[in-house]
Amino acid sequence: MPAFNKILIANRGEIACRVMRTAHDLGYRTVAVHSEADRDARHVQLADEAVCIGPAPVGQSYLCVEAILDAARRTGADAVHPGYGFLSENAAFARACEAAGITFIGPTVEAIHLMGSKRLSKIAMLEAGVPCIPGFEGTEQDDATLAHEAERIGYPLMIKASAGGGGRGMRLVHEASELAAQIRTARSEAQNAFGSGELILERAVIQPRHVEIQVFGDRHGHILYLGERDCSVQRRHQKVVEEAPCPVMTPELRQAMGEAAVKAAASVNYLGAGTVEFLLDAEGRFYFLEMNTRLQVEHPVTELVTGLDLVAWQIRVAAGEALPLAQDDIRLDGHAMEVRLYAEDPAAGFLPQTGEVLRWEPASGTGIRIDHGLVEGQPVTPFYDPMLAKVIAWGATRDEARRKLIRAVEDSVLLGVKGNQRFLANLLAHPEFAAGRATTAFIGEHFADDPSLAPQPLPAVELAAAATLLFQSSAESRAHQIGLAGWRSAGSAPWRLVLRQGEEKHEVLLDVRASGPQPQLQARVAGQSIAVRLLACDGRWATLELDGIRRRLAYHQDGERLWLKGHQGSVELQDVTHEPAGGQAGAASGTVRAPMDGAIVEVLVEEGARVGKGQLLVVLEAMKMEHPLKAAMDGTVRRVQVNAGDQVKSRQVLVEVEAAD
Repeated sequence: MPAFNKILIANRGEIACRVMRTAHDLGYRTVAVHSEADRDARHVQLADEAVCIGPAPVGQSYLCVEAILDAARRTGADAVHPGYGFLSENAAFARACEAAGITFIGPTVEAIHLMGSKRLSKIAMLEAGVPCIPGFEGTEQDDATLAHEAERIGYPLMIKASAGGGGRGMRLVHEASELAAQIRTARSEAQNAFGSGELILERAVIQPRHVEIQVFGDRHGHILYLGERDCSVQRRHQKVVEEAPCPVMTPELRQAMGEAAVKAAASVNYLGAGTVEFLLDAEGRFYFLEMNTRLQVEHPVTELVTGLDLVAWQIRVAAGEALPLAQDDIRLDGHAMEVRLYAEDPAAGFLPQTGEVLRWEPASGTGIRIDHGLVEGQPVTPFYDPMLAKVIAWGATRDEARRKLIRAVEDSVLLGVKGNQRFLANLLAHPEFAAGRATTAFIGEHFADDPSLAPQPLPAVELAAAATLLFQSSAESRAHQIGLAGWRSAGSAPWRLVLRQGEEKHEVLLDVRASGPQPQLQARVAGQSIAVRLLACDGRWATLELDGIRRRLAYHQDGERLWLKGHQGSVELQDVTHEPAGGQAGAASGTVRAPMDGAIVEVLVEEGARVGKGQLLVVLEAMKMEHPLKAAMDGTVRRVQVNAGDQVKSRQVLVEVEAAD
């Protein structure tokens, strides 16, 4: 039987921290690997030892097998846990660990290789008698063959990267005229993300539920399932909410799906943790989607309803132990839900965000679990997936878990980088979701007009609070308090502050009614008059009374810049009261800038070319996704300032278009 004492975690972020927690609890020493960009990351700080394995780009660090194995050799690590993503489903990596005498905490090389290909795994599942969606999984990959097979399957259909996951390389095609362009995009994204442009086609199952079964196998021939997770709420094939159990599950359906999942796992002599994903239609028919040969991002909801530690099971099974329970021993208790906190701006098309984490205080409470890899001062870079943390809640009932999760999402403080908290809280509060009726079509059909998906005006009370904090800390305010402590006058001239939020400016007038340690002011903003009393502020939390209502607000201030935790999440404001007129003139509407740090994948125009509004000009890759940048108007390309392969910074000018007459 394998025996090991020190585990190297070949990953980063929250999953590396999560694995370390259990490894330490079981008495194992741990080794972190990190890129130069992650030198001070939380997973590095938690590990017993850490080794830098290369520069920030994943191809030179977290995907570099040689560097990871060298780190194991140098530290004496005799086991590797791959987490999820990166090399977790890379058969060559598992084989290299085996060749180096290192225990790979995961399934066999053969299982990873087979299930890592949507094409090969589907063929194997058809042979094993597992229900599958009709489609094309052949070796011929030319456009003509794919077009012919698409006509045979019929529309709508799904294009999927055979080696893919996480929604990358996946496209829904409604009609034949869209096929060629969608194949091109899916193939490019798949090649960039997974190193393989191989595709499969499947008939689209409209408005299904996405239900997955957690399976586990050991070296003694035992395989069992640990209930299901419903992951139906998705955006662009990326999971948004995961819950256990599934709201429409019956004992009979759970048994049927569980036994099908075990059959799928047994067909490859599965070892360790795996997930068999199914689509479940309205009539209760289910179809094999794929098998993930790793721990899932959403594994905490299974842990909370079963009371089991799946990472501990992974480690024990890898060490040769038998599964500690039999199928009849598995019990599900209560309900659990999870959402993923991303550095992204839902009001700007979910654009990934980069920047510095200035404040991070995760929520806490009974039934609340936050898995994260954040420390304050940490940069969020364009090199990795924008997921920052997972917020999970357990309740005795589904509605209790849902209410707790909403509060935990809203109470978690993230400043410095925009996040998707308002989007998540609004989604969880939606009546259709609350009723348990959400399918994979939920966001498109019921949530497309949610306020979190478009820019919203900043509430007057938040502007008043921000102005008060900036005023209180200003040199004028300090001089005012020192010289006139306790003075008040209803007739004195108001202080005028101009606060900039992005490209928008807000004017706030403050009448000082009473100064001192707890100043009282009257704020006039956006046609409203708000009574403000500042009760306390310590650089992290401010307690204010706004129109008689006492509130506690998280904030961070750096000179004339203030970050405030508002209703929409992290709000950044700058005091530009004394800025010269025209000092921050916006760029012309024809200027195309990088929306974030990233790499230029493709430049599709040349200088002098005529372009139309909405025409694709540049493709930017950041945070493992491609972002199309388009012309904002009709005109002529006057300057192209980048080439394919260039690394660019946020707000860097890429292309300049001169408006047509």
